[in-house]
Amino acid sequence: MPQSIINDTDLALDRYDGNIFVITMRKAPENRLNSAYAQKLIGAFNTVRKTLGSDSSGAVITKGNDAKFWCTGLDLDEFDNNPFANSEGFYPLLATIVDFPFPTIALITGHTFGGASPFALSHDYRVMNSQRGYFSMPPINLGLHFPGIGALLRLKLRPQVARKMLLEAHRWTGKEALEDGIVDAVAEPDKMFDVAMELARQWAPKAKMGVYSLLRNELYGDAGRAFREISYVHGKATEQPAKAKI
Repeated sequence: MPQSIINDTDLALDRYDGNIFVITMRKAPENRLNSAYAQKLIGAFNTVRKTLGSDSSGAVITKGNDAKFWCTGLDLDEFDNNPFANSEGFYPLLATIVDFPFPTIALITGHTFGGASPFALSHDYRVMNSQRGYFSMPPINLGLHFPGIGALLRLKLRPQVARKMLLEAHRWTGKEALEDGIVDAVAEPDKMFDVAMELARQWAPKAKMGVYSLLRNELYGDAGRAFREISYVHGKATEQPAKAKI
């Protein structure tokens, strides 16, 4: 049985054998990200980091609470009351994961839209529900932009796939996402947790030498720097807010 570390209404953190930690998003109804929830997720990642310390094996799985939604992106309404919301939450969350010293797996249990796409891509590995859910990033349809919005796409995806995602707002099924290299595996809903756990156990030992984040940053450091540059900034605008909302 896993050890419960956090058991809040909207988020759980459990520890499994082999130093595998599972973050379960359960923020009704669709795990949409506002600044407070992004900070809560950052807190969960930091709890894992502090618990494991340095030179330790370990990995983190981030999953949804059901097979319908993983995350449907940003709470765009928050900008109306706090134009710095993403600078206080979403951008630091991406920066935290890209710089995290242990392997990370996004278990994409269901629909993944908008800002949830770079959130998923910030993880090292992605496992997607083979039966339900679309993966889509539609800022082109919303009139939304922030510096670095395409960084992870450019660094992790083939140019044609990145173009399809950022400039065409394409929707991928799990099978299509696997074919285009967006995800590393797809699995039936009742098997996808096991597949993610297998990946976590396989790669957790790679953190033991203490250079996992350093080497990841050799690959994707441009994205981390872009996110850090717009995190916790209050003296200027860091984004072009959406002209349409979903």
